[in-house]
Amino acid sequence: MNEYSRSDAYAAAGVDITAGYKAVELMKKHIAATSVPGVVSGIGGFGGLFELDLTGIKKPVLVSGTDGVGTKLKLAFIMDKHDTVGIDCVAMCVNDIICCGAKPLYFLDYIACGKNIPERIADIVKGVCEGCIMAGAALIGGETAEMPGFYPADEYDLAGYSTGVVDKDKIIDNTSMHEGDILIALPSSGVHSNGFSLIRKVFDVENADITAPMEVFGGRSLGETLLTPTRIYVKSVLALNDRVKIKGISHITGGGFYENIPRCIPEGLGAKIEKKTVRVLPVFDVIAQKGKISERDMFNTFNMGVGMCLVVSPDEADKALAVLHENGEDAYIIGETIASDEKIRIA
Repeated sequence: MNEYSRSDAYAAAGVDITAGYKAVELMKKHIAATSVPGVVSGIGGFGGLFELDLTGIKKPVLVSGTDGVGTKLKLAFIMDKHDTVGIDCVAMCVNDIICCGAKPLYFLDYIACGKNIPERIADIVKGVCEGCIMAGAALIGGETAEMPGFYPADEYDLAGYSTGVVDKDKIIDNTSMHEGDILIALPSSGVHSNGFSLIRKVFDVENADITAPMEVFGGRSLGETLLTPTRIYVKSVLALNDRVKIKGISHITGGGFYENIPRCIPEGLGAKIEKKTVRVLPVFDVIAQKGKISERDMFNTFNMGVGMCLVVSPDEADKALAVLHENGEDAYIIGETIASDEKIRIA
């Protein structure tokens, strides 16, 4: 902590520079735990440095992704729980770049807040670090901006950015996809980080009691259930990619099945989803019933229990399931590709 850097005038305007120093001190141990080979710089410089190890990679291609947590943060404010939204932030970035086969290398975060409460900022970054460890990526930098008058004192926003690398010849694309290929679901942990504007409206979360235990959620409250962090699929997908040819991957985020699954399927083909096979989580039934939301709108907004969808050939489907199970995924088949101009059919 820099004892000599303090501005009374800035503090009077609502910005406490020393709170930022304290937050950095509190988060250092969490950041250190994310270190991986290639990290060159420590926290505190003007840029994060990372040395690429290109051993075995003939044509390196960098892949980047950026995202935020969205209005799920409103639930964190209400529940006063801030140590898991960082996992969501990492997940929303690394789950995207893994869709083309890239291994995440590093991550940077950005936190904007109305008032820098060091312990809260450290909790947020702790979650970011947990997500980085799950993804095998290093947290090499970030920024905390105290912005009084722009954000309420007890609120913040959180966004992040990740870069990964993949050999150009091993990029996952849909050029080898054919009719009859198999669609494999990787289960989600819950709502993940999409659709919360609708959820907040359905449950009127700002005015309702979301802390009461609910039998449908195994005794957990609605607030706890909705705050369940997004699953990170990086390590299981990388393990699968080493042993099976993956023909396409979709990360099921905003827009649900209808928007995301077609993104990995080429022209002339469509996805036929066997609706009865989809293991819909209880939270989605509760949302649909409470909000009187049609099944079509549910599948077009939420992941419905499927966080990621993979496409493999029929002769490798059993092997793919076995590898995924070995790596902790309760993967299962939900459909196949068909010759169709209709990009997705759920029936």
